[in-house]
Amino acid sequence: MGKSRLEAFSDGVLAIILTIMVLELKVPHGDPSLNALQKLWGVFLSYVLSFVYIGIYWNNHHHMLHTVRTVSAGVLWANLHLLFWLSLVPFATGWMGENHFAPIPTALYGVNLFMAGLAYNILSRTIIAAQGPDSLLRKAVGSDRKGLLSLLIYAAAIATACVAPQIAGALYAIVAISWLIPDRRIERVLLPENDKPPAA
Repeated sequence: MGKSRLEAFSDGVLAIILTIMVLELKVPHGDPSLNALQKLWGVFLSYVLSFVYIGIYWNNHHHMLHTVRTVSAGVLWANLHLLFWLSLVPFATGWMGENHFAPIPTALYGVNLFMAGLAYNILSRTIIAAQGPDSLLRKAVGSDRKGLLSLLIYAAAIATACVAPQIAGALYAIVAISWLIPDRRIERVLLPENDKPPAA
């Protein structure tokens, strides 16, 4: 099966997720001062963090699908599993932001990130299994230490959130920043040999 419908559907779902998140940003009424905006710091900060995360997933998902030749039923279900956890990001974002990074909402946000990261890892492994031993994705990501390290940091942040939610929030931000640096692994295996950038 071709991958065009999977790409189009995934892009549509991610666009809807971003739309839902921005609609949760409520304009303050009756107070045109900066004080009214100051009260929304938690909502805005959680929105920015989640926007970055959805952007990272969209970027990496786009790159991942460039390595796919055909799509199996397993890949379709693994992709839906990822989209399920990403679709919960607006809820977790809103709850954490409205409660100014309180312990339980911050921990739940981390659970959402952990499950989305795990689902992405499952999708990656499902694609590799479907493509066989010469899988381009396998050549690109190898053992995916960066992805596994991210899951460990999420787990640590979830445990930390109950006693120090600010530290948990900082750990979520650190993972996001680490993924903001463009990941060239997939691009390297897709480029013709003569067009590959020199190794850093």
